[in-house]
Amino acid sequence: MKLDVLALAAHPDDTELSCSGTLAALVKQGLLVGVVDLTRGEMGTRGTPVRRLKEAAEAADILGLSARDNLGLPDTELQNIRELQLPIIERIRFYRPHICLINSPKDRHPDHGHAAALQLDSIFYSGLQKIETKGPDGKLQEPHRPAHVLHYIQDQPLEPDFIFDISDSIEIKEEAIKAFSSQFNVADPGNEPETYISDPDFFVSLRARAKQLGHMGGFRYGEGFIYHKKPFPMSNFSFLMESSPKR
Repeated sequence: MKLDVLALAAHPDDTELSCSGTLAALVKQGLLVGVVDLTRGEMGTRGTPVRRLKEAAEAADILGLSARDNLGLPDTELQNIRELQLPIIERIRFYRPHICLINSPKDRHPDHGHAAALQLDSIFYSGLQKIETKGPDGKLQEPHRPAHVLHYIQDQPLEPDFIFDISDSIEIKEEAIKAFSSQFNVADPGNEPETYISDPDFFVSLRARAKQLGHMGGFRYGEGFIYHKKPFPMSNFSFLMESSPKR
């Protein structure tokens, strides 16, 4: 299956929190979009790996994703080594995306920055002929390197290069986040500890962030991205001609 856009994430729910409004909007536009989660989030304070996988599948259905995989890499132990690069390279070569969205280059959770470095090198190495990987059919894969790589912005605010308009998909974003019911919008935590993201008020701050980013981009709600390997290449102004931000 060839995807137009592939989002890579350290944990299940990283993409939901950071770029799912964009993913949902791209799906509405007819693009084929997928997510590959590196870990099962097994070191998270709440929930279980099995439950997180079920929640991720539910969120994928809400967003309309064409594919969602989990590589089962070790949570809190992500290192930029060949052993962990190879399964990412295999997925990139399998899906052959034109655009990759990846974790924030630095963030509150150490895994996010570590994952970004691992993802960037894996994306580069996926284009090298002499690094061999096999697909699900057991055959050697052809090299493939995505044309564009963008970091989505996570917990810590960073200066974005792009603001994507999610005014028409913010409700889908919030519904997809709530699919991770072990992590978010938990009115009664029961025997499990409370976290700052489990508090229902967390959604107030999420919408406020989307409102602020939207304001920066001239939209009602937005999500921010950092373009890797600047400057941004252009051969026409079509994406500028298609937008009229209010700012």
